[in-house]
Amino acid sequence: MVERGAIADGNALRQTIFERYADFFPFDEIDPGLSLSEGFTPLVPSRMTASRLAVRNIFFKNETENPTWSFKDRGTAAGVQHAVSCGCGRIGTVSSGNMAVSVAAYGARAGLTTFALVSASIPTEKLSPIAVYGATVIRVDGDYGDLYFQSLEIGKRHDIYFINSDVPFRVEGSKSIAFEICEQTNFDVPDFVVVPTSSGGNFRGILKGFEEFKRCGLIADVPTMVCAQAAGCSPIHRAYVNNDPVISPVDHPETIAHAIENPFPPSGNQVLRKLRETGGLSAAVTDDEILQAQKELADEGIFGQPASAVPLAAVRKLRDRGIITEDHTVVCIVTGSGLKYTAVYGRYDLTVLSCSSAELEMMITEQQ
Repeated sequence: MVERGAIADGNALRQTIFERYADFFPFDEIDPGLSLSEGFTPLVPSRMTASRLAVRNIFFKNETENPTWSFKDRGTAAGVQHAVSCGCGRIGTVSSGNMAVSVAAYGARAGLTTFALVSASIPTEKLSPIAVYGATVIRVDGDYGDLYFQSLEIGKRHDIYFINSDVPFRVEGSKSIAFEICEQTNFDVPDFVVVPTSSGGNFRGILKGFEEFKRCGLIADVPTMVCAQAAGCSPIHRAYVNNDPVISPVDHPETIAHAIENPFPPSGNQVLRKLRETGGLSAAVTDDEILQAQKELADEGIFGQPASAVPLAAVRKLRDRGIITEDHTVVCIVTGSGLKYTAVYGRYDLTVLSCSSAELEMMITEQQ
């Protein structure tokens, strides 16, 4: 059994996640200068939704407060630490949004040449936030799933370290989400942790973090992990409910939750195996359910992208089925900011009033 001294002493406001949890990361040395102060994101209690669903506690792990507004910064930071320690001068990624922005930002921080390979169909609004960091952004017309594997082969031939969705060091970075939840709950872990799942790397990392803390005696139990997917692209959930031995590709994925729209996730089979080994759960939710949950999140003061609302929509579904009950504590992982996908505004009936200065007081009075 390891005491809590395994977590480094000191003030988290002056530490990186790799310094605070150094005993749990595979680094001989840490260069804090490569950090953008990722991690240490808030665990926000629900003020309304928990009461509405009659659940004891619902918390939102708000990953939108990372440097590039998504959880990807944790894995990217770990990957860049590894790249620099190996003397690698060029990095890259295959991504439709969050990961590309993250790798571009951390590549700039480290002074590395950075490549971002994106789908030819990527919305134009997602390109500039990648390119602004100086990365080479290449739109590739072809099968997006194949691009993942093609990038790894190109990387081998041209000495480019592709920090893709489920590379080992990216999974290592995601462990810190679990570590922080343990500290934020005073090591009394929640009953359920719900993760929006695309490639599966983040799910694997969070589960690995809880398992490592349990193995060394820091926590008594590992939460029940829930793989939450969009119904329009849910290869892991489909295999889970059909009791299939492995996942199969989704032929025509279609969901508003573009950030988790991965038709053939590279870590899908590992997630499926871990769900079955650990008694985990899966859930798939429709776009309408996602939009409802996104608005509920906004009512709590958190604007997450549609994929970030998938966990809350899954909680509602599991509550309706009696799997989550009034006695449970649940953590939803809010993976990325709603500002990453502003086109979603068009799905809501949003109102902006106008008036002259002379009419202002009257208009305010009418709104009371």
